[in-house]
Amino acid sequence: MKISATTLPSIFPLIRKIKWPRNTIPWSISVIYLSLTLILPLLALIQKSFSISFREYLDIALAPIAMSAYEVTFITAIAAGMINGILGTVIAWVLVRYDFPFKKIIDAVIDIPFAVPTSVAGLVLATLYNDQGWIGQFFAPFGIKIAYTRIGVFIAMLFISLPFVVRTLQPVLRELEEETEQAAWSLGATETQTFWRVIFPPLIPPILTGIALGFSRAVGEYGSIVLISSGVPFKDLIAPVLIFQRLEAFDYVGATVIGSVLLLVSLIILFVINLLQQWGRRYAN
Repeated sequence: MKISATTLPSIFPLIRKIKWPRNTIPWSISVIYLSLTLILPLLALIQKSFSISFREYLDIALAPIAMSAYEVTFITAIAAGMINGILGTVIAWVLVRYDFPFKKIIDAVIDIPFAVPTSVAGLVLATLYNDQGWIGQFFAPFGIKIAYTRIGVFIAMLFISLPFVVRTLQPVLRELEEETEQAAWSLGATETQTFWRVIFPPLIPPILTGIALGFSRAVGEYGSIVLISSGVPFKDLIAPVLIFQRLEAFDYVGATVIGSVLLLVSLIILFVINLLQQWGRRYAN
C-alpha cells in the first residue's frame, strides 16, 4: 500500500499513541546495537537465501548431503544437551551442597570451555580420543573408534555445552532454603519425596534453560568439531562444516541456504523449549 498525503494525517495519531520510553538515549542505544549485531545480519542471511527461486532453495536445502548434516547436527546436539541436563544438574548440586578438597579449582575448571579457543579444545579432544590417545587406546582393541566419528562429535558437543547447565543451576540451588527441606522431613517426608516434591520443581526452568543454551551452542559449534570429526558426508559431517565446505567452493548461495535452515530449525526448537520453561514455572508454582 502506497502512503499518500491523504493517509499521513491518519497515521500520525497512531504514532502519537505509541508509548515511547521517556529516556530515549538508553532505548536508542539498545535498538541501534541490537540492529547492528543481530537484526541486520539475520535480515542479510534471509535476503541472500531468497535471491534464488523457491524451487532452487528447496533443492539445496533438502539435498541428501544437507539432510544428513542436519540429522547429525541436531540429533547429536539434542542428545548432548539432554545428557548434560542430567549430569550437569548432579555436578551443580555437588558444587553447591558439598564441601571437599580442591572444590574451588574444580568449580573453576567448569569454565574452561568458555576460555579455551575451540580449535585448541578440538585438538586436545582429538589427541585424547584417537586410537593411540590416553582414552581412545582403551576402546580401540574392542573395535570402538571415537575420534573422527560421530561419537567424537558427540563428545565435543558435551564438552562445550556442559558449563551452560551448571552455571545456570548454581544460583538457583544457592537460593533454595534448607529450612524448607527440614520442614518436609519433620512432616514425615523421605529424602526422595523431599527431592522430587520440594527441591526439583523449582529446578525445572533453569535446567531447561541450560539445556536450551547448551543446545544452541552445540548446533553452532565448528572449531572443536572440525578437528575431532572426519567431515565425511553421510557419516559425521555437521551442518556448520558443510557451510564452510560450500564457502571453500565459492558456493555462497548454497552456504547461505543451509545457514538459513539451521537458523529456522534452531528457532523452532528454542521456541518449544521456551514453552517447556513456561510449563515448568507453572508447575513449580
